[in-house]
Amino acid sequence: MAGGSKEIRAKIASVTNTKKITKAMEMVAASKMRKAQARMEATKPYVEKVKRVISHVAGAHPEYKHPYTQERDSVKRVGLVVISSDRGLCGGLNSNLFRKILPMLKQWQEAKVEVELALVGNKAKSFFRSYGGNVVATVSDLGDTPHIEDLVGTVKVLLDKFDAGDIDEIYIASNEFVNTMAQTPTVQKMVPLEAEAEAETHWDYLYEPDAKTALDLLMRRYIESLVFGAVVENAACEQGARMMAMKNATDNAGQMINDLKLAYNKARQAAITQELSEIVAGSSAV
Repeated sequence: MAGGSKEIRAKIASVTNTKKITKAMEMVAASKMRKAQARMEATKPYVEKVKRVISHVAGAHPEYKHPYTQERDSVKRVGLVVISSDRGLCGGLNSNLFRKILPMLKQWQEAKVEVELALVGNKAKSFFRSYGGNVVATVSDLGDTPHIEDLVGTVKVLLDKFDAGDIDEIYIASNEFVNTMAQTPTVQKMVPLEAEAEAETHWDYLYEPDAKTALDLLMRRYIESLVFGAVVENAACEQGARMMAMKNATDNAGQMINDLKLAYNKARQAAITQELSEIVAGSSAV
């Protein structure tokens, strides 16, 4: 029994060390999540403002129909931006997103629609490396504070293909931050943009050289900001999911330590009982 008790003590020490690590990771993730949430909230007003300006300029010049607002007659090729995390240990955040994407990929495949992928994050790169797919652009290792400049090239690849008529629609797949404990995988169409309801108030901006040039620039900036906003939101989702995963791991480690201590006490009690029995048996023999 002495050997068994020693083995249990070693396991308790090992699980205790693991618990310390997961608790530290939980606290770090909580701190990073608050900062990521602040960046996420700071990004949204810019995206909404650009969208509002686009709607007002387009409404003031209905004679010009921007290509990014026009549906194609038939959809033969689509572009898909997939936003994942660079690191793991964040529960089912990435796997849930991939499970959301797979039925759409299958549906497009059955409809003979070609899919071109732009991947953000190491986990998406790793998944589609094994799953397969036509990957046309990748970017990873954005860190905890991503910058829009890091994403412009990836977005530009798909937008240039759309402009050239090589793809007919562009979608984005990412995680939506619901709250600390919940993140929802979503897939939405980015291009063509859905038409906004006409505003009752008439807006008139002063800009040059013309509405077409202004809308071309604004449309690109809006789509880039959409992707950037999704990346920032996904970062908040990642830290929230990691915090909960590490909390669960810490709780499980605590429960395991309690079970091991109970087993250790039982083994120790059994060893003491056996020793007493041997002493009593020996004294009786004498």
